[in-house]
Amino acid sequence: MKLFLKGERCYKPTCPIEKRGTQPPGQHGRNVRRAKLIGYGEQLREKQKVKRIYGMLERQFRLYFQRAMRMKGVTGENLLSLLERRLDNVVYRFGYATSRAQARQFVTHGHVLVNGRKVDIPSFQVKVGDEIAVREGSRTNIHIQSAFQTASGRGRPTWLEVVSPDEMRGRVIALPRREDIGQNINEQLIVELYSK
Repeated sequence: MKLFLKGERCYKPTCPIEKRGTQPPGQHGRNVRRAKLIGYGEQLREKQKVKRIYGMLERQFRLYFQRAMRMKGVTGENLLSLLERRLDNVVYRFGYATSRAQARQFVTHGHVLVNGRKVDIPSFQVKVGDEIAVREGSRTNIHIQSAFQTASGRGRPTWLEVVSPDEMRGRVIALPRREDIGQNINEQLIVELYSK
């Protein structure tokens, strides 16, 4: 399944997943029959997929799940909302980076401001009303500029608003809802896995 981990390459027809098609990975991929996943295997695959999309390790992901369980509402939707509100993901969603990995690097290198202050923690949780901007000295960075221009064609989620495209400044206007997350994620399988 295509997880859009490689940035701009994933939006082109030269993407490795597009080239390979349905053939499983490995030297003997086309000659091997794969068993259909059921139960635990399906749940584990879904959890691993979400961990890989957002670029985190098991311990951090488990802490997010425990936090989502303590919140009011549906646990699976709370989990996805927490993951979407991470600063590195918000930087990616605004289009300042072509991938979440690149966004994470921009944040750790201090290119991003939240409410006018430098924040270099990728897991920082943004709130409604927070203003996210690219630092003034970093706006001329070729990677950030090209990513911002290509992101306009990709579209931005409705819970984010670009305030000033010239200053690369945007605002969080609402909490992300389940419909705003474009990935094909079945969060119920993750809840079932951790509830065992």
